[in-house]
Amino acid sequence: MTRGAPLLYAAVLTLLLAGIAVWLLLPSPVAPPAGRLRLVPLHYNALPGWYGSDPSAALAALRRSCSVLRREPASAPMGGAGYAGTVAPWQTACAALPVRTSGPDAARAWFERHFAPAEIEAGVRRQGLFTGYYEPQIAGRQVRTPPFTIPVYGRPRDLVSVDLGRFRSRWHGQLLFGRMAGDQLVPYPSRSTIEAKGLAQAPVLFWTNDPIGLFFLQIQGSGRVRFGDGSVRRVDYAGQNGRAYTAIGRTLVQMKALTPDQLSLQSIRDWLVHHPRQAPQVMNSDAAYVFFRLAPLNHPDLGPRGTEGVPLTPGASLAVDGRLHPLGVPFYVAAAPPRKGALPLRQLLIAQDTGGAIKGPVRADVFWGFGARARNLAGGMKSEGRLFVLLPRPLWSHLSGMAPAQERPR
Repeated sequence: MTRGAPLLYAAVLTLLLAGIAVWLLLPSPVAPPAGRLRLVPLHYNALPGWYGSDPSAALAALRRSCSVLRREPASAPMGGAGYAGTVAPWQTACAALPVRTSGPDAARAWFERHFAPAEIEAGVRRQGLFTGYYEPQIAGRQVRTPPFTIPVYGRPRDLVSVDLGRFRSRWHGQLLFGRMAGDQLVPYPSRSTIEAKGLAQAPVLFWTNDPIGLFFLQIQGSGRVRFGDGSVRRVDYAGQNGRAYTAIGRTLVQMKALTPDQLSLQSIRDWLVHHPRQAPQVMNSDAAYVFFRLAPLNHPDLGPRGTEGVPLTPGASLAVDGRLHPLGVPFYVAAAPPRKGALPLRQLLIAQDTGGAIKGPVRADVFWGFGARARNLAGGMKSEGRLFVLLPRPLWSHLSGMAPAQERPR
């Protein structure tokens, strides 16, 4: 919850935007590091693995972000904590984007010409937590036909959303959802109530036969639906019921159904599948409930639109804490392998999304895309690592003039 807003605590202030991590299912194994955001200017030879990385996908993702930045006034602030300045130097970098690049070396050289890195620290801590999310798919039918009897709801007609940043600048990026009861804004019914009684105020977008798949779709915040005729559409986030989120991994540990070291996306799904009588109770321990909208699939190789409003790029889009970090900005992640047997993560990504669990300076969520590989990478990713931001060189020069640039061996 937002600090400095004690009157809102009773209203259960919750932010659940598109791109919510698989990590939300689990109790946090590493608390996001607390502390004030601090930038330490560096040179590229200080970035672990930079010269062996491939930023080609990040360059393509940046091109999509530039389509948003070009529409902004040059004097507009970039957002976040303010360290990225105004839009003007970012538009200058966008104007220099190449029409095409011929591989990782060319992409890396372009970033080196126009940007320079700085490490993000939380107080005196460099290490933070990195998780992953993906785009799930469920089966659906446009007409209720057994066994497709579970409704997937669109945004209710009486759902009210409040952008708290319009009332207090310190609440920037915080949304409150509810409904009006007289002259009072109150939370919507809980998940268990909606499951039991339905929602007359909400349209049914389609019907599914997979309650567990629908639950995971809500956790991720967006995904795809495949209909009986073989057509596929996107299912995008459209709001939620304003209830506090509870990780069902914690519920299963409290029940002694699983131990903390057993928790993963797959183990939680397997437990729900093999305990059909208890599964509804476990899922209903999370009172939060997400509403959706249908959209064309358009680009199947890309993901849904993130908070910035552009399609997410698998392995090159990042969800960050929007209160601290601006969107459309390149970040370099140097973290432990996303799963057992994989290589350490050394990747440049573009901040294009936010998420309810993404809180703190060195905390981010990697979008892995669609399919079994993406699900496996996202489902097991709880990696400690370091986070670096790439700033346009004029901004970096100003920053490095205030603090000595650090250089470490390659």
